[in-house]
Amino acid sequence: MANSPEIRLITKVARLYHEQKLTQSEIAKRLGISQVTVSRLLKRAEEYDIVKTTVTSPPGAFVELEEQIEKKFDLSQVIIGEAGRDSEEQILTAIGSAAAHFLETTVTSGDVIGVSSWSASLLSMVEQMHPIRKLENCKVVQILGGLGNPSAEKHANHLVTRLARLVRGEALFLPAPGILGAANSVKVLLKDPYIKGIYDTFSAITVALVGIGSVEPSSLVASSGNVFGANELTEIRRRGAVGDICLRFYGEDGLEISDPAGTRVIGLDLETLKKIPRAVGIAGGKRKVSAILGALRGKHINLLVTDQYTAERLIKQA
Repeated sequence: MANSPEIRLITKVARLYHEQKLTQSEIAKRLGISQVTVSRLLKRAEEYDIVKTTVTSPPGAFVELEEQIEKKFDLSQVIIGEAGRDSEEQILTAIGSAAAHFLETTVTSGDVIGVSSWSASLLSMVEQMHPIRKLENCKVVQILGGLGNPSAEKHANHLVTRLARLVRGEALFLPAPGILGAANSVKVLLKDPYIKGIYDTFSAITVALVGIGSVEPSSLVASSGNVFGANELTEIRRRGAVGDICLRFYGEDGLEISDPAGTRVIGLDLETLKKIPRAVGIAGGKRKVSAILGALRGKHINLLVTDQYTAERLIKQA
């Protein structure tokens, strides 16, 4: 511990800085010491517990809960939006707003943004985003084909086009169904120069924004028509699937399941997703908890945007 005269000086400097809001240069001038000495004494004030810093989370901020999930699943970041009620509609609005703010504050010139094409969460995000100025050379890439229905294709085009405009970037579409009728059809389509070119951009993606689906599809997906037949869904469940990202299914442990549809999907695969610097899962709600847990355990994403009700369930069931 420092001697009494030094303790007195440390305390004096701390009070001038923290209570009277003087700058370090003003303190140095008043006390006749150097600014370097002022900086050193302020650090000593913390070391000796003369100054203690506390952070109080205001209503609507869930920093402690975010940190719990980050630590539990080794995530780079968790962002929790505040939902007014524990309902799918309120949660969708909350996570869309949180994801919009995240993208608005982190996207930079030259980013290549991959988006899964059929996601209510991503649609909520783009509808709440503001145009981002001073960006150049961004690209928005569709990483999953439409689901084979004209309304699905329209939705995918709207999502990619809208986001590209918001980031002042180029829209790159994947002009193919999300799932084909036969596995050999995928090989044929991938020979198309344009589709192959879109696939080649997957390795350049710097930010991937993906919805996380449960085995039971959302009303939005269901309204696009039957993606899987009843027998296929039964078989997928039998194999232990709890969720999917870009129609790639996985179990509760996060391991990918070789389901009947896997070889017929046109879109980003999970191994490529894991290599993307910012792989952002955007999802919430009771129906999605098992799917989100599986995605986290499998490390398919490294950043999660969700709501406080879902976050609490994730901690309880982890």
